[in-house]
Amino acid sequence: MAYTNIDDPSAYFQTALWTGDGTAGNAVTFDGNSDMQPDFVWSKRRDSATSNVLKDTSRGGTSDNDLHLVSDLTQAESTYAQYRMDFDSDGFTLDGVGDSGFQGIGTSMVSWSWKANGGTTSSKSSTTIDTNVTTPCVQQVNTDAGFSILTYTASTSYAGTETHLEHGLGVGPKVLIVKRRDTAADWAVYHAENGASPNAGYGYLVLNTNAATATSSTYWLNTPAESNATLLAFGNNASVGADGGEYVCYAFAEKQGYSKFGKYVGNGSNTNGTFIYTGFKPAMIIAKRTDANAHNWFIWDTKRAPSNRVEAVLKPNSSAVESSLFQIDILSNGFKHYNNYGSTNESGASYIYMAFAENPFVTSTGIPTTAR
Repeated sequence: MAYTNIDDPSAYFQTALWTGDGTAGNAVTFDGNSDMQPDFVWSKRRDSATSNVLKDTSRGGTSDNDLHLVSDLTQAESTYAQYRMDFDSDGFTLDGVGDSGFQGIGTSMVSWSWKANGGTTSSKSSTTIDTNVTTPCVQQVNTDAGFSILTYTASTSYAGTETHLEHGLGVGPKVLIVKRRDTAADWAVYHAENGASPNAGYGYLVLNTNAATATSSTYWLNTPAESNATLLAFGNNASVGADGGEYVCYAFAEKQGYSKFGKYVGNGSNTNGTFIYTGFKPAMIIAKRTDANAHNWFIWDTKRAPSNRVEAVLKPNSSAVESSLFQIDILSNGFKHYNNYGSTNESGASYIYMAFAENPFVTSTGIPTTAR
């Protein structure tokens, strides 16, 4: 029995904390078992209301990268010297200064980082796959970790109002996060458990809002032959495939013992809340209620809360400071709620989550992990 595909998750995902010192050149070094050069870094200030900042090496390279997107706003991609970053062999160096950036004196910061392919990309030309004409794209792929970064320009020249992309993962992705880069538009989120089969139907979520799941045939194309182990298939919505629009897509496939993208139903108990089995000890969890409006996205991690009960949450759709509600325990094989809030564990309510591992529950050689 294969317990995990990845014995050391820190080779592909790590969380880091740092305090700004007001100077350029502050190096943030990861402390996981493996050295990891990040390719996608999501950062948030914890002690002040500032936006979630997302950077990657496909859009801005590995040195002096000041291109960024913000997950709590619709704004287009922009450059900002105070978010300038070098992507290093085991972390990143902050080259910008200023109170509104990463390096304000005394600022309390967190980042969540994923490895793709060290900034090395490959270009895919238009071709025909299963009768679908593909749109050219630039891939940066890590098949071991099930993660790829795709950049593309949608165009009616290839498949009319549809956009078909080669994602490079070899298996169908379970989560897609898509953002238009050249003008303001919502962040579009596909989750394989967020709707009816196949391919979650037409259900989509919006990362920058607290809205419930909505449906539209202009986001994801609902045909297995179109979105599969080779292709992504998007409609012509402005958030994913408007003619001439420039986009980035972060695609995630599940890897046993390292990542899990599932759903759960709340039980409404704050003493014996819902338990969600992941098959590993999570390092980071993102969750969202899907069946009702006015419920935020949430992020928990083991760096900001190194022991249970975990209360420190940040919100991808909000610039708000870190809060101390929505308690969970992070366990050796999943996570468990100790709250009955509508946003995270209301009885009968539906939720989706993304989780990335700190340790597999059992290694490939049969060694179990320990609880916190």
